[in-house]
Amino acid sequence: MGFELILPFLRPIEHLILDEEISEIMVNGSGRIFIECSGSLIEVPGAHLTEKNLQVAVRNIARALGDEINEQRPLLDSRLPDGSRVAAVIPPCSIGGTTLTIRKFHSKRYTADELVHIGSLTGELLETLMGTIHARHNILISGGTGTGKTTLLNALGAFIPDIERIVLIEDTAEIQLEKPNLVRFEARREQPDLPPVTIRDLVRASLRHRPDRIVLGEVRGEEAFDLLQALNTGHSGSLSTIHANSAQQAIARLTSCVLQAGVELPYAAIRANIADAVQFILHIERRNGARRAVELIRIDRYDASQDRYDTKVVYSRA
Repeated sequence: MGFELILPFLRPIEHLILDEEISEIMVNGSGRIFIECSGSLIEVPGAHLTEKNLQVAVRNIARALGDEINEQRPLLDSRLPDGSRVAAVIPPCSIGGTTLTIRKFHSKRYTADELVHIGSLTGELLETLMGTIHARHNILISGGTGTGKTTLLNALGAFIPDIERIVLIEDTAEIQLEKPNLVRFEARREQPDLPPVTIRDLVRASLRHRPDRIVLGEVRGEEAFDLLQALNTGHSGSLSTIHANSAQQAIARLTSCVLQAGVELPYAAIRANIADAVQFILHIERRNGARRAVELIRIDRYDASQDRYDTKVVYSRA
């Protein structure tokens, strides 16, 4: 079950929603419609939704998904049963009209060999990554929105030995990891009659379930501190992703996330903990619609006297 929940309210763009080649649909406040197809943003000529129809559609979609959007709660961020995301903002927060974005969840799962075939990875890099996983090194995958971080994480997770117990933690269940001893945890946002269950709550809880490895869908905030603590106390071999524009920037982003936890640790101590916990950062980019890994760096140590990391570029692709 998926789009049939929202199609009755979005008949003017039904053909876009059902088109498997389109990965994202964006309706601007002006009513103009853009799509992402094969990694490129394209305006749909002649397509338009009136503000009245769009706002009615968004309110009905929210109710169909067990949510609400109104003047008191002008933001909607919901998930369809198939994993697709529906986000909306209504006036006055969305100046000029209601904004709606539908991000489709594609059930196609790429194997690492398929990623090599389409050019996202090279055979040489894949061999290196397989070695780091079997050696139980911690790998952080960095990249921007839509670069394929989750796809790559899913493919690399397949190389974790079947004999190991994995705890997979996600904000929204997207990763399709098939392992015999796999436990999946999903966060819950605050609801009118229910308190939130955060990623940080789940990282802490995971340590009570004897994980050999923790796979965290994405590091976004304060849970980074608890993840570092876990990685530095025997739970090696972790995989996770983070939003960043480069491998080096991923380290800075991770530092910022740890600081959000409000821990009373010196800045240098936090940086040193990152060097101890994360051995490799794999950065991926999207260029001209193609997603590919462009850099793999190894973190050797943190030099507190100069506030810099000693890193080595293991792989680089122009």
